[in-house]
Amino acid sequence: MPLIRNFPFFCIMLSMMCGIGSAMLPGRIARKVTVALAAVVAALNAALMCHLMAAGENYHYLMGHFPAPWGNELRAGPLEALLCTLFSLVLLFSALGGQGKVKVQVDPNKESIVYVMLNLVLAGTQSMLYTNDLFTGYVFIEIMTLGSCALIMNRQNGRTMVSAMRYMIMSLLGSGMTLMSIMLIYTLTGHLLIENIRQSVEVLYMSGQYHVPLTVTIGLFFVGLGIKSALFPFHTWLADAYGYSTPTASAVLSSIVSKAYILLLFKIFTRMIGMDVVVGLHLNDLFFAFGVIAMIMGSLSATHSHDLRRMVAYSSVAQIGYIYAGMGMGITAGLIAALYHILIHSAAKSALFISSSALADASAGSKRFSDLRGAGRRSPVAGVCFSIAAMSLVGVPVLGGFISKLVFSQAAFSAGGVHMWVMLLALAVSTLLNVLYLFRTVITLYRPAREGFTCTVEKPDGAAVCAMVGFVVLNVLLGVLAQPILNVLTTGFHLFM
Repeated sequence: MPLIRNFPFFCIMLSMMCGIGSAMLPGRIARKVTVALAAVVAALNAALMCHLMAAGENYHYLMGHFPAPWGNELRAGPLEALLCTLFSLVLLFSALGGQGKVKVQVDPNKESIVYVMLNLVLAGTQSMLYTNDLFTGYVFIEIMTLGSCALIMNRQNGRTMVSAMRYMIMSLLGSGMTLMSIMLIYTLTGHLLIENIRQSVEVLYMSGQYHVPLTVTIGLFFVGLGIKSALFPFHTWLADAYGYSTPTASAVLSSIVSKAYILLLFKIFTRMIGMDVVVGLHLNDLFFAFGVIAMIMGSLSATHSHDLRRMVAYSSVAQIGYIYAGMGMGITAGLIAALYHILIHSAAKSALFISSSALADASAGSKRFSDLRGAGRRSPVAGVCFSIAAMSLVGVPVLGGFISKLVFSQAAFSAGGVHMWVMLLALAVSTLLNVLYLFRTVITLYRPAREGFTCTVEKPDGAAVCAMVGFVVLNVLLGVLAQPILNVLTTGFHLFM
């Protein structure tokens, strides 16, 4: 086997070992290890993606000496490698951009714990993307749940402790429902390996047996992972968890953790159950309805927010709705649009959280819009970073959000019927609301400061500036290179299936 085919295993094990090792290191060293790890993992996954695109194939990687289903195995293709590359870059920039706040907001004796959890989140994300075994995916769901709670409560004030408790309760509820669905699918099929489950499910569906248990199982997967990914109306924990934790935690939770759960659900529906079965049972209409409602309600909640970070948090609900609505169309074009939007949202949302922190520092630490007037002038790099990310989510041409909405529109026309009209209407309404709250914020950042408002400007450190510049470049490239990226997603999706 060529060395490059070991890269998924190397990336997961490196992340796990760095997570364990960081617990024994001082915070400063642990931070450097985490940043270096994210860079190495991004490079390895990018090289693997190029190799697999050139070969036009995916492959299975045996873990240990026993073949599946007794042993465990990974499955790697261009789609998984592309997603892991982007998530590694987002974690790299998030760790750099928020390291100054980690020093201030986290107990110095516990600073290394932040980087332990970041490493475990990176390991869990890659494992959930690469694994070909359903129960292994569940194991890393729990690892990511614990890591996410620790990231929220590391700031250790009253609000973050309450937020972490609410997140833990909701997340454990989602985990329990996911475990129940795994138990049911194992009872129905006798398998945990994804390909074997797919074959058994197709036989059950074609024979007409166990349609009700199969429907309940798919519904439990949807609700369990929907809770964990903050799909409306299961999003009540989101605003506090994202709004009160450190900028690094907010960026990683919104851009990586929630997407990992969605992508596991994506794998379950497309590769394990099969979209033909999901559409045949009309469960895709359930996903579509929840996604469309989230697109509108999340945007409305963001419009009524008076706090910058809570506004950014609520906008995540709307953007997650786009992804579920694309999956709910039940056609290949909708699924590829959802995957592309995952990339766009991950890059833009993390940029918004990191730049929001710098903008608040330029406004005496306030996150209220009345105090943020002129913050874009007082902190130019943060203002540009926030503006580019906001314009991407709104859908300004050239940037990735515009391409994403264009691809969703094309998918809607391909779907036809009620799905087309509902999706086009939801896109129009959600885009207008995005303009209302995101452009209003950008305009506020460049308005003159209110009369009598004075503050000392805390300038971002060099690492934060580099991270925000990196986010700007990443968001622009996702739009400029949209066609090559869509080609990788399309090729990777067909190999993924």
